[in-house]
Amino acid sequence: MMTSKILEHHRQKSAYIYLRQSTMGQVRHHQESTERQYALKDRALALGWDPQQICILDRDLGVSGTQMAGRDDFKSLVADVLLGKVGAVFALEASRLARSCADWHRLLELCSFTNTLIIDEDGCYNPSDFNDQLLLGIKGTMSQAELHLIRARLQGGKANKAKRGELRHPLPVGFCYDEEGFTITEPDEEVYGAVRLLFDTFRELGTAYGVVHRFASLNLKFPKRQYGGIWNGRLIWGQLTHNRVLDILKNPCYAGAYVYGRYHYKKMLSPEGDFESKVKKLPMDSWEVNIRDHHPGYITWEEFLSNQGKLKDNQTNGEEMLLAGPAREGLALLQGLLLCSNCGRKLSIRYKGNNGIYPTYDCNWLRREGLSSTSCLSVRCDLLDNAISKRLLEVLKPNHIEIALKALQELEMRDNVVIRQWQMKVERAEYETQLAQRRYEQVDPSNRLVASNLERRWNDSLVKLEEVKKQYAEQHIKKALVVTQEQKEKLVALAKDFPRLWNLPSTKAKDKKNMLRLLIKDITVEKLSGLKKVILHIRWQGGAMEDLSIDIPLNIYDRQRYSKEMVEIVREIAQDKTDKEIIDLLNQEGRKSASGKPFTLSMIKWIRHHYNIPSPQLKRPEELTVKQAAEKFGVSTHVVYYWIERGMLNARKLNAGSPHWITITDEKEKTLREWVRNSSRIQKRSTSLNRMSTN
Repeated sequence: MMTSKILEHHRQKSAYIYLRQSTMGQVRHHQESTERQYALKDRALALGWDPQQICILDRDLGVSGTQMAGRDDFKSLVADVLLGKVGAVFALEASRLARSCADWHRLLELCSFTNTLIIDEDGCYNPSDFNDQLLLGIKGTMSQAELHLIRARLQGGKANKAKRGELRHPLPVGFCYDEEGFTITEPDEEVYGAVRLLFDTFRELGTAYGVVHRFASLNLKFPKRQYGGIWNGRLIWGQLTHNRVLDILKNPCYAGAYVYGRYHYKKMLSPEGDFESKVKKLPMDSWEVNIRDHHPGYITWEEFLSNQGKLKDNQTNGEEMLLAGPAREGLALLQGLLLCSNCGRKLSIRYKGNNGIYPTYDCNWLRREGLSSTSCLSVRCDLLDNAISKRLLEVLKPNHIEIALKALQELEMRDNVVIRQWQMKVERAEYETQLAQRRYEQVDPSNRLVASNLERRWNDSLVKLEEVKKQYAEQHIKKALVVTQEQKEKLVALAKDFPRLWNLPSTKAKDKKNMLRLLIKDITVEKLSGLKKVILHIRWQGGAMEDLSIDIPLNIYDRQRYSKEMVEIVREIAQDKTDKEIIDLLNQEGRKSASGKPFTLSMIKWIRHHYNIPSPQLKRPEELTVKQAAEKFGVSTHVVYYWIERGMLNARKLNAGSPHWITITDEKEKTLREWVRNSSRIQKRSTSLNRMSTN
């Protein structure tokens, strides 16, 4: 029946033998299936094909047949069938040609169009024949159903085992399975200490980058357990990276929890038209299994949740958070703690002035979003920082010594952990050296091929040991890890004068920020409109609330504006005095201008112009000129000038070139007339003047 379907024109074309197994694991461990597929060549020879006409397609071994993407040989097969080059396609099972219904029926359609046979262990099929095409279609459908049933059965078994917390999977570094299959912490003290140090450092610094930098500064390595290959199960020590820190902090296994179903695999269509599996991380409430206290952990579940919140707050490219982020570089002490009372967003830092040396707290979210034409508020950093620092020193004043002692204990504990980590690193290097020595000593010396190799390994381990000891010594000297008794006494002495310690130039701004975050949860800033005042609504970590009022200094033009009192003084003096007289009088009295300098002519002119102070009158009605005074007393003008020079007449003069304006009282007039009458010189002068005027 099979040979009757194979015609001569089929044998004149090539016979394609298609080999496929779904995974590389099947290729390695199921070699019988591979050999059976290669044996299809003998069957093609038995059915009449020449060896030169037989083409073996085996590049798809280890590639899944769920789609055409990645299967180059299957694409070549489809193309050659379409071109009419193929007489028959050989496969161990016809359904193994494609697990995708779309690819399977497309291949059947092309084979039917080009009259290409499909041959497997069960028989020979001609897709152009209706009955054979129906049978092949049923085989493809059954294969698809079989895959579904197998997958459902396997996934159901995994889920059921995971619900009991018994599904084993590769554990993260810091954990291992004991003889009974239970999860325990790593018995290797160096590995255990490295993981503990990572969580302790994050608890102190609050950022993943801070953990990376701390390990780098201490020249400490971090372990990674290798899975698969010849290094399976071996620990590899390397540089700690940011991604490694994030993976560890986000892994609930370190909190003693057993979880299953954190990720969801979803098929998506790529731009090239191929199906791709995308991994999506599910929220915690969507995890299929979450068994807490399943095994010993490095942190508690509450601390794990707190760490997730810190990591979320540390993000700078997502939505703005309402909680304070980690302490960052910069002089603005309240960065990340301030909230806008208008829109509720966090205040950002803007650097203004010459080369950006004047930082300010700004909130421009409404203007940035086009909801307002102005910013919510803008306040100088130093005003708020100084006020909060002053309040902080008042709050901490009774507890300075207690805080200093706790800080000492924390430093000692941290230093001891680092020292112990280095000591375990040296111990590991010593063990590896001793192991290499024992292996060398146990080998037969006459077996030089093995002895020389073991001797080289022993020498390498000795070199590594010396290098580790040298690094440990350098790090110990560099950091001065242990706090000495002298350092303790200095720190306690400084704690007694905590304000001076806080204001020392050597005290880092980042340390101040960390202390502020320990005590203050957030601060809402309210800037009162129309008033030079800011209200700080402080929310302390314990839940207490407090309001702090701060006066904002006047603007530069307001600070240089003259007070009402000074303007009124100038207005009063200017009634009868010139600008120069006003300057002399004010400077004699020791008064200063708004800028703190002595008064000048330009200042007085600006005051008169800005406040509409009129110039003094040129001549008052009761005042006389020199000529009028001379006519009044019947004397010459020289006599009048003589009287003015001797102070006998009260005369005023606006400036050096202006005339004299004379004020004469009744008593002064009586005195001067008596003088003229009793003076022979003045009378003679007046008589001669009268004669000259008569002639």
